[in-house]
Amino acid sequence: MILQTTLSLAAAAAVINIWLAIRCGKLRASEKIMHGDGGSAPLMRRMRAHSNFIEYTPIALILIAAIELTGKGGSWLAIVGAIYMAGRVLHAIGMDSPDVSKPRMIGISSTFLVLIGLAVVAVLIALGQM
Repeated sequence: MILQTTLSLAAAAAVINIWLAIRCGKLRASEKIMHGDGGSAPLMRRMRAHSNFIEYTPIALILIAAIELTGKGGSWLAIVGAIYMAGRVLHAIGMDSPDVSKPRMIGISSTFLVLIGLAVVAVLIALGQM
């Protein structure tokens, strides 16, 4: 079985992960910080955006793959996955602001909603209700 949705979303996650790393690297270079955050609040925020992506994305991809493996996915799963990835990008952009920002709030809200939704679907499938 080819997991097209999972493979596509894993590829998107890889690209986003590289983009997040490059954003950190550019700021490191401009602020001449080789290790850690060097006390730079902007770099710390970018590093946390990158770390946050790494913390949430594996469980999202595991849930997506598990649902897809059951054959219960369909096109809705790709849409949900795309919403997750877009939310992660918005979150990272929003983290550039020292204050609470709309992109950050939309990003984390969409992340939580997608993860909760995927978890509910996974449980329903496991219980034979879907």
